Amino acid sequence: MERMRSVAVLGATGLVGREMIKTLEQRDYPISNLRLLASPRSAGSRVVFRGEEFTVEAVSEESFRNIDIALFSAGGVTSKKWAPVAADSGAVLIDNSSAWRMDPDVPLVVPEINPQDACEHKGIIANPNCSTIQAVVALYPLHREAGLKYVNISTYQSVAGTGMKAVETLKKESEAVLSERDCDSDGVYPHQIAFNLLPHIGAFDDDGISEEEWKMVNESRKIMHLPQLKVSGITVRVPVFRCHGESVTAQFEKELAPEKAKEILRNAAGVVVMDDPQKAVYPMPAAGAGKDAVYVGRIRKDTGLENAISMWVVSDNLRKGAALNAVQIAEIL
Repeated sequence: MERMRSVAVLGATGLVGREMIKTLEQRDYPISNLRLLASPRSAGSRVVFRGEEFTVEAVSEESFRNIDIALFSAGGVTSKKWAPVAADSGAVLIDNSSAWRMDPDVPLVVPEINPQDACEHKGIIANPNCSTIQAVVALYPLHREAGLKYVNISTYQSVAGTGMKAVETLKKESEAVLSERDCDSDGVYPHQIAFNLLPHIGAFDDDGISEEEWKMVNESRKIMHLPQLKVSGITVRVPVFRCHGESVTAQFEKELAPEKAKEILRNAAGVVVMDDPQKAVYPMPAAGAGKDAVYVGRIRKDTGLENAISMWVVSDNLRKGAALNAVQIAEIL
């Protein structure tokens, strides 16, 4: 029989935190006690779980006592402060921020790829970046067949990846543009996002590579245990509310025919193949939002590289890219 768990969610009022709570309920995670936590500013909010109304509490030194699993989605600074408190209290922390991902003592886990790593934790397990998760779920089954050598990824990332304020910003800016009014900046993005594209996610280093682009490089290598894998690409914010798209070109050690790649992906955990472009069948954010799968289409031979496949990958960044992946890790535990 399943052992009942006492669970805490830190960041319970945010986009990902709310999605975590919804996912715990939808997947019938065995919970004996649920504690919802947030900053003092958000304390007092009400959240319904399994028909019962819960009051969100301000996180404190006492919050993680008698907690088995703590799901964090409250940002890196908050995680750095409260993760040691949770771990010292005896909880296993699954953290959605970037705070612990590259720590060599912290496993970075995608359950379809490296579930065994979750069992090597020392109290903290990191949830990868949303864009990294969907890319590696599609890439890893192909790697096992042909040996991944190089990957180039261009992301088309929704505003939900920035948070609730960014979703409201896109709504307000879209209304302003359609009404032929000026878009007033609210500081979420350096430029207007409505009807625009921003090749800017995270700070840039001296070589012009963004923080988000380095996450894709380093996290892909760690999750797939391919420290020498060559990874490149560009990350772009697009005026879509939720669900990321990615253009992925993968080069392999061995030849991999597109039809073989489709067969492998059809049988891969967590993947749904939508690939009939002649009939306009391919993954789209509008269809993938709110769904759990990683959708893959436009699978074809790359026109420029030997032994290479190009494909289009779509997944909901709040579901598989964050909340669902974290709950799946909790299920492993």
